[in-house]
Amino acid sequence: MKTNTNTASRINVRKMTMTALLGAVSAVLMLFSFKVPLMPSFISMDFSELPALIASFALGPLSGVAVALIKNLLNLFSSQTGGVGELSNFLLSCCFVLPAGLVYKYRHTRGGAILGALAGAAVMAAVSVFTNYFIVYPIYTQFMPMEAIMGMYQAINPRVENLLEALVMFNMPFTFLKGMCSVVITVLVYKKLSPLLQGKK
Repeated sequence: MKTNTNTASRINVRKMTMTALLGAVSAVLMLFSFKVPLMPSFISMDFSELPALIASFALGPLSGVAVALIKNLLNLFSSQTGGVGELSNFLLSCCFVLPAGLVYKYRHTRGGAILGALAGAAVMAAVSVFTNYFIVYPIYTQFMPMEAIMGMYQAINPRVENLLEALVMFNMPFTFLKGMCSVVITVLVYKKLSPLLQGKK
């Protein structure tokens, strides 16, 4: 009984340590954002969802959520949105890694991982429309007039008439693509990383 307790304790400590480590890596990746073509200049790409997705698969969905939380708490120190951007990022990360981790937990196969990650990316993309419309862009308008924001979208596609259209046409597919980049990389590296994270090597 004591041996089982000690083993469980070691597993929990390792799980917390790996979760914290992945959270730190995710926070660093969030700093290395870059601009992408066909998107307004204030929208950037990063790979900070990658460690959260890996954690969700290897350590469980709650670890994926914890990685997203750690990432955004660390980035609060350099926040330019008073924490609102970090809140939105956390919510979207949860929408991504929770479905992915839950599907993989009950369908523990490569196909289950891909299916879960696709579902998570789709949920994240859909929810991004609402988080941007109700949380992020109201903050942006404190620093940049809505006319200027819409002008950046309309410079790319003059047919865009309002913010909701812009979010559906630009932000939603961009967010899905961002999630899919993490999915592809995870599929490529997960088999090698998983044993290390779970202490099986």
